[in-house]
Amino acid sequence: MKTELSRTLGIEHAIFGFTPFPAVAAALTRAGGFGVLGAVRYTAPDDLARDLDWMQEHTDGLPYGLDVVMPAKKVEGVTEAEVEAMIPEEHRAFVRATLAKHGVPELPDGEASGWRITGWMEQVARNQLDVAFDYPIKLLANALGSPPADVVARAHDHGVLVAALAGSARHARHHADAGIDIVVAQGYEAGGHTGEIASMVLTPEVVDAVSPLPVLAAGGIGSGEQIAAGLALGAQGVWLGSLWLTTTEADLHSRALTAKLLAAGSGDTVRSRALTGKPARQLRTEWTDAWDDPAGPGPLPMPLQGLLVAEAVSRIQRHEVEPLLGTPVGQIVGRMNSERSVQQVVDELTRGFEKAVDRINRIAGRSEG
Repeated sequence: MKTELSRTLGIEHAIFGFTPFPAVAAALTRAGGFGVLGAVRYTAPDDLARDLDWMQEHTDGLPYGLDVVMPAKKVEGVTEAEVEAMIPEEHRAFVRATLAKHGVPELPDGEASGWRITGWMEQVARNQLDVAFDYPIKLLANALGSPPADVVARAHDHGVLVAALAGSARHARHHADAGIDIVVAQGYEAGGHTGEIASMVLTPEVVDAVSPLPVLAAGGIGSGEQIAAGLALGAQGVWLGSLWLTTTEADLHSRALTAKLLAAGSGDTVRSRALTGKPARQLRTEWTDAWDDPAGPGPLPMPLQGLLVAEAVSRIQRHEVEPLLGTPVGQIVGRMNSERSVQQVVDELTRGFEKAVDRINRIAGRSEG
């Protein structure tokens, strides 16, 4: 499963895996793919340094990358406290009422919210980069479009390729103009923030829009046959995120959430603004239903919604309140019906890829069988 891009990066398989878990990222890199550690949860630079130290020790000198969340446009002089003060009392009351309806307990004394949206603020991401560039990362990915020009230049000065996610050909062309090296064409089916265009349509549009830049296909991909389809559409690899959530190396801290993921079908996700204020595909729960109900106040724009619900999400997760318990995940969740190691997942992907290539070769009359 080699492409020009995989050869450039020195990896065996053109499988790029985004994950918030260092153990998953390292395992994918060791399995011949390319692990990309999500940095959004690291609000303290020392915590990121600790986990990058761990990555260094567990990747056998093989390449890996980092994913940050950094807006292309900078907002000067606004603190988190000033942003949080913009949240209307009506929305705070709605959160309190929804939690009370489901009997969600408070966090234990002294336990702070474990999930904050501060990682979406530019200065936090810049602090993360101050740490990351001290490590031999090979790729910097940004989930909110092209990073600022000085960040792209800084990455290139360190010999680091820069990738950015795109949900349309227009977005992809903007990335190319901004000096991005790799465009991730993320279709509607993907987990987390997505656009409106499905992967089968989006991938070739983006390939044509930014040629000769390499493109990674993303969204709804969870089998080797789908990887083969992405490469047939012109991509030079695939970007997988949701698929790793039910691996044995993933640390969800919740057996109830893992059970919900294993039981979910491909129709059990919804594209909702409930988590961050931007449309993000996630498990459909009574929490997403409440925010999407026209009778409610509706979600606030980013970053207000994330700040508003941060403690509530932590309480729901901490106490495993099943009706409200969810996570960003793509439609591929319907294939995630067993717990396997990262290596087992990669082995299954490569076997499926080989089967698909053999099938096409037979159809094209290039092999017997």
